[in-house]
Amino acid sequence: MRVISASLGLRAVAAAALCLGHCASFAGTLEVLVLDRDGRPAPDTVVIVQPGSKGQPRTPLPLSAVVNQEKQQFSPAVTVVGVGAKVRFTNNDPWNHHVRIGTPGAVAGSSDGQSALLEGKQEGKPTSVAVFSMDKPGAVGAALLGCFIHSRMGGAIYVADSPWTAKTNSDGIAVFDDVPEGAASIKLWHPAQLVEKAATPVNVLAAPVKATVQLDVAPRRRS
Repeated sequence: MRVISASLGLRAVAAAALCLGHCASFAGTLEVLVLDRDGRPAPDTVVIVQPGSKGQPRTPLPLSAVVNQEKQQFSPAVTVVGVGAKVRFTNNDPWNHHVRIGTPGAVAGSSDGQSALLEGKQEGKPTSVAVFSMDKPGAVGAALLGCFIHSRMGGAIYVADSPWTAKTNSDGIAVFDDVPEGAASIKLWHPAQLVEKAATPVNVLAAPVKATVQLDVAPRRRS
């Protein structure tokens, strides 16, 4: 009987050790639907999830990105990267464009550190490029990411300090994997949302969780 008890005790210790290694790392999937003021899906909204417990997603934030200037638009309109990312701007139009950043969060490769002139694409010549380093978290540029020559051009880069940051797709949905179980908060950022919204609490479970949050504005859709 003593041998059996000792064996059971060792099994309990082993199970406890296994739990210490794995129970704390339980994580779930969180799907966030963002609606605009009128109840329609809001694409290109940045969703920031802040878990109450520590952890890391399997897929880290990108540390490089490409933003094209094409048909007098920034494409994509909103880009999400991690702190320290390099963002490469290219001009695919036949006419000149500027890239300007409206905050000091990015240091450009150009001499003034805030903007760069990208010459129009010419046949037989390499595409004009400027590379910016995104060194501070938060929204870089917002509506001020633009072109001095064409005022209608606008876009944004969001430099995320939470690894659970993503922009919504065309259906207004952002999906996050490996979010630590327990209490978390959801914050939104959109260039048209001028007043910061309070965070929305959510409880992440091992089973997939869905949450719906809403902007206070109805952003104009890109043509």
